Amino acid sequence: MVAIESTPRARPKRSDSVFFPLMATAMALVVFVGFAPTYYLREQFNGPPLNLLRMVHGAAFTGWIALLVTQTGLIAANRRDVHRKLGVAGAGLAVLMVILGTMLAIDALHRGLSFPGVSPTAFFAVPIGDMAAFAAMVSLGVINRKRMDYHKRYMLLATTAIIDAAAARIRLDVIQQGGVIPAFVIADLFILTMVLYDLATRKRVHPATIWSGIIIIGSQALRLWIGGTQAWHDLVTSLLG
Repeated sequence: MVAIESTPRARPKRSDSVFFPLMATAMALVVFVGFAPTYYLREQFNGPPLNLLRMVHGAAFTGWIALLVTQTGLIAANRRDVHRKLGVAGAGLAVLMVILGTMLAIDALHRGLSFPGVSPTAFFAVPIGDMAAFAAMVSLGVINRKRMDYHKRYMLLATTAIIDAAAARIRLDVIQQGGVIPAFVIADLFILTMVLYDLATRKRVHPATIWSGIIIIGSQALRLWIGGTQAWHDLVTSLLG
């Protein structure tokens, strides 16, 4: 027999039901625009050929973004039962994302890929930092899965930890000529938007938003510093030979 709930499930705030799906959609747009020339619309743009690793990583990244949009939409529709079921798959996909992202970073290092004027070993700190920050954010989201206001901020902003990869590929001169900084700025704009939303709706910044900013922006600054050190160069060289 199925138990009947004695009280209706609390619906999310009306503003949350609009804001979080819009944020997820905006992130999806950045990902599509960034990866369109080399992945989504590669044939139309005469993009370079893709090896198996890049194809699988692209599919996983796309799956994560699609899941993010779906999950925020489900919460807005108060379908938390479906949201929880998909959450299990989402946790597995996040683990796969970290594995594939790390493999792709190592592949790029071996192939000598980087931004102009940045050595491959220095650039290696960027994607590795992405994976570390993403893993930390998703872990916090899973730990706080029963505290919905924390959970949804951690899981949404986890994507900002990896969205710089798409932002860096947007074909605008200011981005292409600015190296990794413009890509970080685009990612940080999502954190700033969350801060402004918290202030507008809660009159204070939510602790999850604060911790997200510390983890993501802090990791960005750390990567910019550590990537240029001789110690990092020696470590990467010794580990990957």
